Amino acid sequence: MNIMLVSLGERTREIGIRLAVGAKEKNILVQFLIESVLLSLVGGAIGTVVGILVSKLASALTGWPTQISILAILVAFLFSALVGIVFGIYPARKAAQLNPIEALRYE
Repeated sequence: MNIMLVSLGERTREIGIRLAVGAKEKNILVQFLIESVLLSLVGGAIGTVVGILVSKLASALTGWPTQISILAILVAFLFSALVGIVFGIYPARKAAQLNPIEALRYE
């Protein structure tokens, strides 16, 4: 959520311009939600790769067999997307409800 709020602060003028030229609140909302979900999924993918590598490394060092479940990976990605949606809603709504005139004045 913090990353999306920072993004909102940095792009307030851009959002104001988009609203001023006719973008609907729904367009801004969808844009921010897509960004939030993609950011979460990329983080989930990186976490999954690191988890698999650490698991393989631990298995090689200790000699213990490890098994990686596809279901666990899918659940992790779904959870990651859910986190992106839940924590992206507030910044997305805040961006969509900006007053175009105030946003254009923002520096």
